[in-house]
Amino acid sequence: MTRKLAMYACMLVFGLICTMQASEVRMIADPSVPAATGKAHLDKDKNGNLRLKLEVDHLAKPGALTPARQSYVVWVQPRGKEAQNQGVLKVKNNLEGSFENTVPNADFEVFVTAEDNPAAQMPSGPKLLRAEVQP
Repeated sequence: MTRKLAMYACMLVFGLICTMQASEVRMIADPSVPAATGKAHLDKDKNGNLRLKLEVDHLAKPGALTPARQSYVVWVQPRGKEAQNQGVLKVKNNLEGSFENTVPNADFEVFVTAEDNPAAQMPSGPKLLRAEVQP
């Protein structure tokens, strides 16, 4: 009986630790893309780095927008700092997309814009999807 209790306690602690190290935040869609949905996941990889993963659905290809754009860019903006281009969010033909990258801290806004230049240094359009990520 004691072994079972100890095993259940270990499983509970392990589950709580896993839950505390991962977070999921729903992204808010801009009125210009009302069908779009997204989630931002933040967790630690095996080396202790913070990993950001975005998953989006019902987001039109950037070329189908009016005006048409070349790509969707993911931005991370830490509190009190400028937004930083994290890379391109790729959207498949089924209107689903994903993005994954390492981020410097756990307190920031993440957002997606449609850009003509995937290497843009500053966001130029509206925040089509956005979320506040906090530890």
